[in-house]
Amino acid sequence: MAVSDRTRLGADGEDRAFGRLLQWAAVVASAGVDLIQIRERGLSDRRLQSLVAEVLEATRSTKARVLVNERTDVALAVGASGVHLPSSAPPCERVRELTPAGFVIGRSIHATDQSSLHDREVSCDYLLFGTVFTSSAKAHGQPIAGVAALQAACDAATRPVLAIGGVDVARTEEAARAGAAGIAAIGMFADPLREGDAAEHAMTALVAAVRQAFERGARTRWTRASDHR
Repeated sequence: MAVSDRTRLGADGEDRAFGRLLQWAAVVASAGVDLIQIRERGLSDRRLQSLVAEVLEATRSTKARVLVNERTDVALAVGASGVHLPSSAPPCERVRELTPAGFVIGRSIHATDQSSLHDREVSCDYLLFGTVFTSSAKAHGQPIAGVAALQAACDAATRPVLAIGGVDVARTEEAARAGAAGIAAIGMFADPLREGDAAEHAMTALVAAVRQAFERGARTRWTRASDHR
């Protein structure tokens, strides 16, 4: 999952920032990411709806599915593939009652949520666990869950768990070894856009490297599990 943040795409002014975000969405989708989460705060309802609609158009020829952070109403209005809910949102089951078949619903969880993990994950398609690693996007001193907590969440969950927070290619392998079904990132997927004309090539290489790292980690986990049977 690639998570958007227009403030990290190296553009001054709102119009240029939105233009860069659309370029980013097209590039990450073409590179082969599975999910794109539009997580743009501080926008009016109309501007957010317009932005998501433009992202959908920019990624229409790809297999990437576009999710909207928190705003189920916006996702439904523009025909996005789903919604990503914060940990404080109502249960996924309530959202599922209001959405059509095939609508993707994910939820953020944290280490402190694990006691009620099963209640929170009912009707979710995936869970997003973080912050796993130290991240430049988080305030200094913010608690880091760590790989052990990620593994505990993966072991407890009956839904796929994605790891987020400070994820890079090497840490993708660590997340897979811990049992994650995938990873999500902001900064890692924003950096290739700084390559200018080479952005598409850089993003494609990055996504390929992430997939290879994940497969290595998953194979290691599977081998260890088999050895303990």
